[in-house]
Amino acid sequence: MKVFFDDRQRIHDPQFRLSDGRVILNPDRPERVDQLLQGVAEAGLRTQSPTDFGLTPLAALHTPRYLDFLRTIYARRRAVVPDLAEVVPGRICVDPLRNYSTDTEAQIGFHNADTSCPISEHTWDAVYWSAQTALSAASEVLHGARAAYALCRPSGHHAYREIAGGFCFLNNSGIAAEYLRSQGHRPAILDIDVHHGNGTQAIFYDRDDVLTVSIHVDPAQFYPYYAGAANEAGKGRGVGCNLNLPLPRGADNATYLSALDIALRQIADFGADVIVVAVGLDTHENDPFHGMAVTTDCYADIAAAIRSVGVPVLNVQEGGYSQPYLGANLARYLGDFAA
Repeated sequence: MKVFFDDRQRIHDPQFRLSDGRVILNPDRPERVDQLLQGVAEAGLRTQSPTDFGLTPLAALHTPRYLDFLRTIYARRRAVVPDLAEVVPGRICVDPLRNYSTDTEAQIGFHNADTSCPISEHTWDAVYWSAQTALSAASEVLHGARAAYALCRPSGHHAYREIAGGFCFLNNSGIAAEYLRSQGHRPAILDIDVHHGNGTQAIFYDRDDVLTVSIHVDPAQFYPYYAGAANEAGKGRGVGCNLNLPLPRGADNATYLSALDIALRQIADFGADVIVVAVGLDTHENDPFHGMAVTTDCYADIAAAIRSVGVPVLNVQEGGYSQPYLGANLARYLGDFAA
């Protein structure tokens, strides 16, 4: 199995996060990359650099004005605020008319769901190559591979069509799925992150050509709070093509694997010929978000269950934060695909 990674993904080094009225260090640290690379090595795999597919597959999912915002906002805002360290919203647009202003401060509020996505001088390069990494792994599947892994950072599943949030800027899993669909495939996105993939759900919610499935902590108790309920099943042509499987906080291996079995049956019934897995390792019992209690060994069981569907699997890294078992968790997951 080929593994794709670009070292430029390290240069996004966000400092700001607001929590309980306090400014704290953003948990999406560049050091996560080293722990994930350790897991790749433990699985007996090596990385290779991604190919540059350009902006076209990104623009198939995200709006032109949003891509321009991500690429240019730091420089444009710094021209107004010379000592600017990071772009962070001071307000969020909640008006249903959502008027689009040319003012930089207004655009920052328009394109952010929360304050967890600071943008600095190097953020765009990291975000861009994170998406290219997912596309390169998708291309590997298109060329006949049964599995591939994209080590993407920053993550993507909280990113909407033109809104960043939850440490996510571009929806890597969605970009990869849309690329596969454009090449004649029928993809299902299976999100196994501890948080609901709210951005992914919103992007595909009224479509019937991509199935979206998410296993996560019940949003009544956990981020992103406002999406991820079991009754959200899609709309219009997309009715029945979105499945949420919310679990209680602290869910253990057995509870998780039972939900996964339901998810995989729906994927098989959809007739998916490729699965894009949004690989969140923050379901682990020692992850700093403390959402679930999945053990390290269980990641091998999760991978084996996904493989049993019998279609190619594109693994795209999502969450999983700094803790001693992060690399081992990835190694256990990838080991089954590398066998």
